[in-house]
Amino acid sequence: MHREERGTVASGHGTRDAGNAIRQCRPNVATGWRAHDISANRGRCYTGRVRLSVLDQSPIRSGGTAADAIHETLELAQICERLGYHRYWLAEHHSSRGLAGTSPEVLIGQVAARTSRIRVGSGGVMLSHYSALKVAEQFRVLETLFPGRIDLGIGRAPGSDQRTAWALAAGGVRDIEQFPQQIADVVGWLHDRLPGEHPFKDVRAMPAGPTAPEVWLLGSSDASAIYAAEQGLAFSFAHFINADGGPDVTRLYRERFRPSPELATPLASAAIWAVCADTDEEAGQLEKCRELALLRLYTGRYGPFPSIEEAEAFPYTARDLAIIQHTRGRTVAGTSDVVREELETMARAYDVDELVVVTITHDFKARVRSYELLAEAFGLKG
Repeated sequence: MHREERGTVASGHGTRDAGNAIRQCRPNVATGWRAHDISANRGRCYTGRVRLSVLDQSPIRSGGTAADAIHETLELAQICERLGYHRYWLAEHHSSRGLAGTSPEVLIGQVAARTSRIRVGSGGVMLSHYSALKVAEQFRVLETLFPGRIDLGIGRAPGSDQRTAWALAAGGVRDIEQFPQQIADVVGWLHDRLPGEHPFKDVRAMPAGPTAPEVWLLGSSDASAIYAAEQGLAFSFAHFINADGGPDVTRLYRERFRPSPELATPLASAAIWAVCADTDEEAGQLEKCRELALLRLYTGRYGPFPSIEEAEAFPYTARDLAIIQHTRGRTVAGTSDVVREELETMARAYDVDELVVVTITHDFKARVRSYELLAEAFGLKG
């Protein structure tokens, strides 16, 4: 669902268009969240039973390697399936010192081969870099190998700095105005139904088959929500990137939704950064690591995820502390009962029955433990 890198605020879940996002849902600096006016949304999508999924950015920890991050992704996916999580999404980032997953389409196949039930997908493929046909072909192969389990999450952010984006596009960066047509082309090729007037209507994305991946548009702005609504696609809002206005954006998505052959009614989720621990003290320590990582992001010093020792020893300035205060609405941290209460409040505010959880810790065991505590708190069944 995602990018947090090089002082930008953008993601595989989409770019943050601060000027477009609607800003009535404000984080509380003490709790990290203030509930939106839920009464306007209640009764349409949220049913009181929250389904949990995972977004894995393949984080590189301080002192670790990118290879460690990839292998931990494979291990965590198997653990999360046993715990009962619904989806496992892999992010796309490029030329990053802190995030190792450059090819979600490759990792999806590896994760799906090591699991048997959990849905596996991209969070997301940065479509602006690529040929719509090639992306459709990649996901048709995955769907053929693992029918009924594959998700194609599409993002419109670069997942990189602009120089890397140019390198990916071999100097031919595509105009963002083409993005809606790219989405339509991918969907058309996945389902073998390009319109008759399409210049490549006779080209087929192989291997053909009776099923197709579930397509989601990922974003942190109203622009992505509108694209999803107008094309009848599912939409996931990246709260962990943009804590402002998300419930209003998802409401806009529902209001503008047009049914499609694959989706008769709106389908939305929200991606939340959360960490659980056995004690308040440990949760606070893990949250400090997240705060330092975000501080480095905002000040152009993004790199491997810091340890507790690094976070506690860092010489914070007054400006640093002000930046950290500003980012606290993007994080949920605490013991499992505290985190569950906040996540349920957010699910009601977003009017969604599914939350996609992003958890990063320096110690892999603490990351696993967080997902275990969360699964137990929500009564997930493996």
